[in-house]
Amino acid sequence: MKKEIISKSEELFLSLGFKNVTMDDIASAMGISKKTIYANFSNKTELVRAVTFSVLEYIYQEIEKINKSAINPIEELYQIKMFVMDYLRNERGSAQFQLKKYYPKVFEQLEIKKFEKMHSSVENSLIKGVELELFRPIIDTAFISRVYFVGMSGIRDQSVFSEDMFDKNYLMESYLEYHLRAIVTEKGLGLLNKYIKQNKTQNA
Repeated sequence: MKKEIISKSEELFLSLGFKNVTMDDIASAMGISKKTIYANFSNKTELVRAVTFSVLEYIYQEIEKINKSAINPIEELYQIKMFVMDYLRNERGSAQFQLKKYYPKVFEQLEIKKFEKMHSSVENSLIKGVELELFRPIIDTAFISRVYFVGMSGIRDQSVFSEDMFDKNYLMESYLEYHLRAIVTEKGLGLLNKYIKQNKTQNA
């Protein structure tokens, strides 16, 4: 039952916002009593934490699969972008805003865990790109991997990038291109342009 509650709560939280969804809403959507939810989660904050960490773990596992199967780091980043966009396609921008505002401790814990899980993956991808001569050999991988992480979190900040002004896919696409153009070699640029062209065709 615990997994089912997390799954339904995730669906509601991401589409309606963490603050907007009540325990009554979840119970009603599942056709169970609120008492059943409280038997598994002592309060809403505990449920919010379980949901957010469950989402992170799933995304991390899928990214690990992409890391192992991608032909090169540029393809890898584009595949990750497509996966994340598809997985979070029903997420409202207000979901992250509400998590940060109303559950700040959970948000902070999530950001720390996200960095722990994702940072090494990004840095290893940069190192691989240098070895394949797709990325410039003089880049500081420790620095750039952190800048990339901060940027990916930053473009989801509704106070800066309002969803009324910026489409989520546009933000992801633009930031990824911005990041890669700063580090690619001439060889890498040719490959990057290929993926940009493919994406424009797919999104047309």
